[in-house]
Amino acid sequence: MDDAEAFSQLYRREGESVLSFLTRRTWDGETALELTAETFAVALSSWRKLRPLSPEQQRAWLFTVARRQLSHYLRRASVERKAVQRLGMEIRPVDHDDLLLIERRAGLPELRRTVELELSRLSASQREAVRLRVVEERSYAEISVQLDISEQTARARVSRGLRAMARALEPDHSRDRRLTDCDTAREGAS
Repeated sequence: MDDAEAFSQLYRREGESVLSFLTRRTWDGETALELTAETFAVALSSWRKLRPLSPEQQRAWLFTVARRQLSHYLRRASVERKAVQRLGMEIRPVDHDDLLLIERRAGLPELRRTVELELSRLSASQREAVRLRVVEERSYAEISVQLDISEQTARARVSRGLRAMARALEPDHSRDRRLTDCDTAREGAS
């Protein structure tokens, strides 16, 4: 099998998993597509190192790169297309129906409903503190002034609210944990 066919096989085997992984973390199919393209562009440019690895090692390598791409994206809040541009790859525009399909396959509609439900279960004071911190991106100092509480109390409300939501959402993350062999091995050890 030549390099092009081997790489194509890797993409067919892992592309949807990487896309779902990134979609569930960005909550945006288009951004996830761009991050997936960047992940596979890095894989293509590193193909000499990647090709001799076993499929399990290739998968772990891809998800490591995907996590790094996501981390870079979250830090700068935009997708840089360095590897994609360097390789001259073209990212086609995605139509609305394709984005909806990506989001459905990644389970975003269910995840959104779960987040809404868990938000409604928080106390009104926790819900407002979480909304101000996460949605409006307010500082703890601003939250404390707006809610007429101490900064320490603002931090505690946000922290408790987010922890409660994280515990409730944990079953949804079990699907993501199965996406990498490293995580699968860790689950088997517990």
